[in-house]
Amino acid sequence: MDIETFYDQNEARRESAEFEFGSEWTDAADNEYELSWVEATGELYLMVEPDAAINEDMFGDFLVADESVSELTVVVIARVSSLTALEDRLQGWEEAMLQDNSLAWLSERFPPENSSAQG
Repeated sequence: MDIETFYDQNEARRESAEFEFGSEWTDAADNEYELSWVEATGELYLMVEPDAAINEDMFGDFLVADESVSELTVVVIARVSSLTALEDRLQGWEEAMLQDNSLAWLSERFPPENSSAQG
């Protein structure tokens, strides 16, 4: 689903604090993902971002083109009851995220059959 639909489906998501756990997660095809956790719902989700166009202005500054929200796809991968429980399961994520196909590392910690388990 796109990011706007994700928030529209549950207003608690929009009002909640969110914690980001990196934006350089990759899959086997080298697509990049951002990992975030919604405190109110306990949802840990991945958001895949389309390739953003980067342009240089006349002053030499780099500008990233705006992305359409309909292109920001969200997938909830787990529900974790607390930030502490999530941080325990994600210990070492900063290094793991930078490895090739780092989503495999996440999948080991949040296997699909346990994705609805409370952390």
